[in-house]
Amino acid sequence: MRNRIMFFLFGLLVFGGLNAQDEAFSKPMINDDMTVDPDQNHKWKMGEAGYSAKPKDMWELGIHAGSYFINGDVDTHWPNLGLGVHLRKAFRYAFSIRGDLFYGVATGLDPQRSSNAIMNVDLIPSVRDKVDDLYRNYKTKYFYGSLQGVLNIGNILFHQERNKWNTYMFLGIGLDNNVTKIDALNGTTAYNWSGVSGDVDTRAGRKQIKKDVKAILDGDYETDARVKSAIFRLNDKTNIHPMFQAGVGISRKINKRLNIAIEHQVMLSDNDLLDGFEYRSIYDQSNNNDVSHYTNIRLGINLGSFDKRTEPLYWLNPIDGALNDIAELKQRPVLDLTDSDGDGVIDMLDQEPNTVAGAPVDVRGVALDSDGDGVPDYQDKEPYSPPGYDVDGNGVAKIDGPWVTEDEVADMINSRIANIKTEWFLPMIHFDLDKYYIKPEFYGQLHHVATVMKEHPEIKVVADGFADVRNTPEYNNVLSYKRAKASIDYLVEKYGISRDRFILQYGGENEEIVDDLPDNHKTSVEQERMQYMNRRVEFRVAKPGDQEMSMPEGPDAGKNTPGSSRPGVKYSGNRNSGY
Repeated sequence: MRNRIMFFLFGLLVFGGLNAQDEAFSKPMINDDMTVDPDQNHKWKMGEAGYSAKPKDMWELGIHAGSYFINGDVDTHWPNLGLGVHLRKAFRYAFSIRGDLFYGVATGLDPQRSSNAIMNVDLIPSVRDKVDDLYRNYKTKYFYGSLQGVLNIGNILFHQERNKWNTYMFLGIGLDNNVTKIDALNGTTAYNWSGVSGDVDTRAGRKQIKKDVKAILDGDYETDARVKSAIFRLNDKTNIHPMFQAGVGISRKINKRLNIAIEHQVMLSDNDLLDGFEYRSIYDQSNNNDVSHYTNIRLGINLGSFDKRTEPLYWLNPIDGALNDIAELKQRPVLDLTDSDGDGVIDMLDQEPNTVAGAPVDVRGVALDSDGDGVPDYQDKEPYSPPGYDVDGNGVAKIDGPWVTEDEVADMINSRIANIKTEWFLPMIHFDLDKYYIKPEFYGQLHHVATVMKEHPEIKVVADGFADVRNTPEYNNVLSYKRAKASIDYLVEKYGISRDRFILQYGGENEEIVDDLPDNHKTSVEQERMQYMNRRVEFRVAKPGDQEMSMPEGPDAGKNTPGSSRPGVKYSGNRNSGY
């Protein structure tokens, strides 16, 4: 039964993350009312206070189970079962207080027989005269209550929003009590050890001795162990002692409500009779007090409503607010109110910054063309020409013959839209020197491509890979192919778009955006930036004649991992060092 419990809890620790909720690992949403000082937090959000208010966080209720054992004078059995509960509250992001209650039972058996002389010292008077010698054994029931200070640093994160794992250590002080019994008598008489065989100096012999002794013992721990005299205890009858403890652990978040941890702790007190014995021989005591150990798995449950409180602070990143503010500031453009063409749209937002004075414009600053005939309204003598007709230089529709029907107008509009689709602007992405991995800064461009394809499932898209002029044409063709393939694979895997909607093509070092660049690595900073523009994949809507290109023959080219090469850095080397 104990092994089943341990296996179940260990399974939760290892596999619990598989059922984790996505929101448990993203930035928490903390409103002002979820802090200890809502007014301060509101002022901080408005930029009127330097620090945010501390969040109201939950208490953690925990249950734990594991193996309890005693490191003392008698060999311990393993595993022995221990159980307990705890209640934990964070006071800082890295420090919390935990109250812990524990009960455990430990047993042990010594394969070396102790003499009558030792028994006269280690056994209580009521059984000394009955026992000449004994294979020392014990059964200890152990209980403690403690208050622990827990230090964790796993939530201080610089490179991600939230932590899934937390490492911690703790120190505690409390009170413990033990009741230790010995199986010294077979009913009311001493045991007969004549059936015990085995060499105590060998491992196999000691195992055989323990096996024989267990067969003889009746399992009735009838004899009270001695209680050490002249040590500090709160009550001589109950054997209660001050206890110190220390431990380490690692925890794994399952979701916002649950986490699971594995930890080990030791319990220290001025007591060498936890296992009932303290003498190695009649002449000397053991050098050290008995030490209790407890290896356990803990299930933590966060108590409270997530509408009013956050998870405990040790699951929150204390520098999250500062890092997000810095990121937001970096994304803010410098405000420039210049409006060069005086159309009411500032240059920062104006997509046509040199519009003719007085021309009506849309919200983007582009001259209005109400009928979409290519002649802006300020030049159009017929601003609302009928659709589907060519217009002259003044924007007037050229209508010859009878008026067309509504169906004919719709066909013409659809035909024009189809032609427009093939001319849609789709972004391109660029690559580092001799690399074909997708750079994170181009995720947004790829998202745009995916959005167009999802909104228009009838179209196919060509991904066309290119390279700069360095290295051989064969090498560049292979690398161009890999760049186009990596782009398609990303869109297929990330957005679930069918692979057959892509057409892979490549142009190697042909069709450069910037030409007349050197074919070696001895380039200036400006030239290297131009080379970067040539290392690209272009996307466009496929036309009827576009065909998939197979992988070209040539040497293995490029790397799929980030490296030190980046645009704007001056390189040196020969032509064959990669491009």
